[in-house]
Amino acid sequence: MGPVTEVFVIAIDGPAGAGKSTIGRALATRLGLEYLDTGAMYRAVTVAAMREGIALDAPDAVAGLARRVVLDVGDGGVVVDGFDATAAIRTTEVNACVSAVAANPDVRSEMVDRQRAWARQRGGGVLEGRDIGSVVFPDAALKVFLTASPLERARRRALESGGDVDEIAASIEARDRMDRERTDGPLTEASGAVIVDTTGRAVEDVLDELTELLEGCR
Repeated sequence: MGPVTEVFVIAIDGPAGAGKSTIGRALATRLGLEYLDTGAMYRAVTVAAMREGIALDAPDAVAGLARRVVLDVGDGGVVVDGFDATAAIRTTEVNACVSAVAANPDVRSEMVDRQRAWARQRGGGVLEGRDIGSVVFPDAALKVFLTASPLERARRRALESGGDVDEIAASIEARDRMDRERTDGPLTEASGAVIVDTTGRAVEDVLDELTELLEGCR
């Protein structure tokens, strides 16, 4: 499926802990749009592979799974082949493995097709991930790259998981490196994207900035 150009998309990209999910959901609610966490799709494929005992270093097998797995990713949770994976996709084990799945070009191709189909069916929406503005929707109405200081990002993840800040910081650094260095759909600031630093900022403050930016795009 080719790129979708006739839908209204707000693309939010950025590294782990930058605030993509929080801001994306809140912005979608404010604007009356639907929201898709594309990272949850890669996490869901990772969970499916683990449940089926498929080795993550077997790219063809993982890609085959990605093409046939039934995913339901929404605000109500994440369901994988009928299994409620809402909690499972956020485990430490999945955190450590999802980058390997997301780096698989055939998996990414399948997920990109599904993301574009999702937008086509809804006439657009707010989508967040790591390559939304650069690959999935390069013609998005608004492209935003969220960032935050490394310490802030680690602290946010520690609050979510209850883990050690230093360990999480090391994990985030490794994830960033893998995401930026992969050859297919790497984490990068899309051409024309607005870089927004969320360090120390309230959600409403960031939403106000994005809403103002969106008005300037119309």
